[in-house]
Amino acid sequence: MRFIEPHAHMVSRTTDDYLAMATSGCQAVCEPAFWAGYDRSSVAGFYDYFRQLTDYEPKRAAKFGLTHYCWLCLNPKEAEDVKLAEEVIGIIPEFLDRPSVLGIGEIGLNKNSRNELAVFEKHVDLAVRHGQLILIHTPHLEDKLKGTRLIVDALKADGRVAPGRVIIDHVEEHTIQPVLDAGFWAGMTLYPESKCTAARAADMVETYGSERLWMNSACDWGVSVPLAVPRAALEMRQRGHSAEAVDAMIYGNPARFLSQSKNFREKP
Repeated sequence: MRFIEPHAHMVSRTTDDYLAMATSGCQAVCEPAFWAGYDRSSVAGFYDYFRQLTDYEPKRAAKFGLTHYCWLCLNPKEAEDVKLAEEVIGIIPEFLDRPSVLGIGEIGLNKNSRNELAVFEKHVDLAVRHGQLILIHTPHLEDKLKGTRLIVDALKADGRVAPGRVIIDHVEEHTIQPVLDAGFWAGMTLYPESKCTAARAADMVETYGSERLWMNSACDWGVSVPLAVPRAALEMRQRGHSAEAVDAMIYGNPARFLSQSKNFREKP
């Protein structure tokens, strides 16, 4: 088995996790910028965080034979301070030429507020102007459908956005259809306590097909499983999906989307 982990917050994980992923067939790991568990107080904190993502973490992953990629942004949870967000967005272009950067993400909405939406649109503008891929976070639980609709509407209103270069993550049964219908990619996040189980992900593959769809663990500081993707692959195999179909889902699909970035080296 081989797989790409397209969404994992490895700065919050141990070297044991890197070892487990490498020995389970992981070919590459992609890390979106995210919340640190507290709101950073200055643009300098984000500058150092972007240095960690683009310099230190790739070296740590390389010790286990893994290629590490990253996405850059200010996370939606910190988007209420629009002035700080503008300052952070202003320094991102300095990092976009780093060889491991895939695009802008994970941007999106947390509480569906006006400030969050304004900062989201500023990130989208940055991505479009610099020709970057976009990775989007959708809100949790009861706010997810509303937030997904707001995100899709905002993207469709910007005529510069190419849907095939955008992935909207954390979809569930009630949000996957509008994402796919609008031409975007959809990400299923495999969590043991929320978002999506392996069984539910397999159900969605069987219901909606595998086109423009990927699975990820989004492992972070909380209860999460770095090997959630290969475990979901096992669920698919136990249901009778062929080895080729599983490989297409957990390796081919993320490679196909991510290879739109000149920095991504895995072949679809």
